[in-house]
Amino acid sequence: MSGFENIIYEKKGHLAYITLNREERRNAIDPATSQELYDAFNDFKEDDELWVAVLTGAGEVAFSAGADLVAMAKAFAGGQGMRFDVPFGGITRDFECWKPMIAAINGYCLAGGMELALSCDIRIAAEHATFGLPEPKRAIIPAATGTQRLPRAIPLAYAMELLLTGERFDSDWALRAGLVSRVVPADQLMATVEEVAGKILENGPLAVRAIKQAALQGRDMKMEEGLKLESQMMATVIRSEDAREGPTAFAQKRKPEYKGR
Repeated sequence: MSGFENIIYEKKGHLAYITLNREERRNAIDPATSQELYDAFNDFKEDDELWVAVLTGAGEVAFSAGADLVAMAKAFAGGQGMRFDVPFGGITRDFECWKPMIAAINGYCLAGGMELALSCDIRIAAEHATFGLPEPKRAIIPAATGTQRLPRAIPLAYAMELLLTGERFDSDWALRAGLVSRVVPADQLMATVEEVAGKILENGPLAVRAIKQAALQGRDMKMEEGLKLESQMMATVIRSEDAREGPTAFAQKRKPEYKGR
């Protein structure tokens, strides 16, 4: 899909690839990049043919180093702040999408870049990836949802160490903390991400979206409320064509052909 300057947006079958394409700036995010990410992810959300998205950064050095501090300094020098007309990174706030999103973390994953990765459902990292929220070192806070998403993503002790020290941590630490689900050699990163995406794509897409919605919304509910939500999701999914196709294909000993309806 053309029309973007700071990202690359590609569609391959049911899979969407969104790549931060500012390698010379370590894929840092400025207002224009946030707008393009917002537009691409909303297109992914609305396109019925797209079932899973992969987010990564161009090159081998950085997923994203966070906000573009060079652009920010220029804005301050001009007497203005750096204004974002959409949420930082496009999806860190006010973006509700029940389609799965996978972050392929290919290097530095810092500050706003880490908050962008936290906005995804699955995070898979290259061995050389580095993680951190260095904002307190600059006397500010990780305000693109970092203080809220990180303690929900990993055990509190790990989250607080990362949040309060502002230090960087390697991929082994990220795996131990549960921040990422896998760590692989850099040359195997995209193949691994595509393998995981492929396994998701083999499943009924409506069921996958219902599972994501039930899991994420139910996390903030009491168990009784969560179970009620789960039942509601099941009642909706069971009426779909795909829900009939799954058992039928199993009985006929063939691969199911899901259509997302």
